[in-house]
Amino acid sequence: MKIKLTKDHAKHFGLIILGTLLFAVGINFFAIPNKLSEGGVIGLTIVAFYYFNWSPGILNLILNAILMVIGYKLLDKRTIIYTIFGIFFSSLFLFLTENELKPLTSDPLLAAIFSGVLVGGGIGLVFLSGGTTGGSAIIARLFQKFWGWKLGTAMLIVDIVVIALSAFIIGPENTMYTLIAVYVGARVVDFIIEGFNTKKAVTIISTEAAQISAKITEGMFRGATILHGSGAYTKNPKEVIYVVISKPELMELKRAIHELDPMAFVVIHDVHDVFGRGFTLS
Repeated sequence: MKIKLTKDHAKHFGLIILGTLLFAVGINFFAIPNKLSEGGVIGLTIVAFYYFNWSPGILNLILNAILMVIGYKLLDKRTIIYTIFGIFFSSLFLFLTENELKPLTSDPLLAAIFSGVLVGGGIGLVFLSGGTTGGSAIIARLFQKFWGWKLGTAMLIVDIVVIALSAFIIGPENTMYTLIAVYVGARVVDFIIEGFNTKKAVTIISTEAAQISAKITEGMFRGATILHGSGAYTKNPKEVIYVVISKPELMELKRAIHELDPMAFVVIHDVHDVFGRGFTLS
């Protein structure tokens, strides 16, 4: 399995190293000192630490190595390499920081928030590189392959089961704080993956398509595409405008549409990523 190293690979490996460091700091400086837990494999390692005093870093490496052996055929070569890299450095940083367990805060709510931000930020950077930290991602793919479960559903169920098991050790109150940390982490992951300035895709069906498209191209300096279709029932020809804009531009476009054609049919979608001239190209 050979992959030619490029500048992009170096950048991705750098993101994985930074992401796994943030991940380890969130676990060892905020979650464990305040007896919080997590979902997935890292949650199991935290429970084992509380119950048996086993090293989270070493156990994380062992469990993920077993999962990689079981599920390596489900991942492409590039993802396998990045995932192994992510597992190694997340385990290494967990091991190196596990003796620094003095809490930076004793407030469980603050600990939950900062644990979620750091863990979610770290995982988000690893995902951004094209890798994973192993754990739930591999388990979810196994469930998808053998039982046909959706990836998101499988990961959610794994996290819920692990957090439920944690409740017997950390208690109901800390379990609720753990749920806050997991929720914050999930939102931070979404924020990093989707970008700092998400876009909106707008589909407009209007009898004034020419005027609206002129407003978009000449007034807002955005490109737009006009699609030609017909009504499913009436069979009358219709023009459909498709445009991707930033959030601040959305209200301006909505006002223009309302002024030019109050009867226009408009659908607005969230866009997680945009490539092309006007967004990623000059």
